[in-house]
Amino acid sequence: MSPLSRPSRLRRLGLCVATGTLAALTAAAPAAMAADPQPVGQRAEATAPDPTSDELSASALQREHEAQQKEARQEARQQGQTKPQAPKRTYKGRVIAKPYLLLRDKPTRSSRIVGSVEYGSVVHIFCKTKGDNVDGNNRWYLLTDGTWAWGSARYIENIGSAPKWC
Repeated sequence: MSPLSRPSRLRRLGLCVATGTLAALTAAAPAAMAADPQPVGQRAEATAPDPTSDELSASALQREHEAQQKEARQEARQQGQTKPQAPKRTYKGRVIAKPYLLLRDKPTRSSRIVGSVEYGSVVHIFCKTKGDNVDGNNRWYLLTDGTWAWGSARYIENIGSAPKWC
């Protein structure tokens, strides 16, 4: 037996053991996930909404906002007021993306593009949320100018205070 053949046999044996262990873990994973879908470390933590979920789609948030406005108008009529109470605070920002900022239907870089806003334009911001990371910034703003759409906060400079969370 040559001295070179022994280490290669040990390597082969180690590789076989590692492969067998990996196969056993892969086979056991679906059963473990069915029994407990959330890992132990994440049970007590509050997690941010999934940016790909429908909860954060611009159209869903627009429908929710319009329903709240309708409810406020109905409540004002019931109380005998001619006008509903003042709307909630609005936020503004200036687009700093050259030549324009792409607007999306969800706060992700892979979601559908629904429009664009030119450099220097002032936009109205409804709220902010966490989404895909764009150049080190994971915040996205829901813009309410004409169409409700998401724009990366990386390319929108706040005018005044920062928007509220969605």
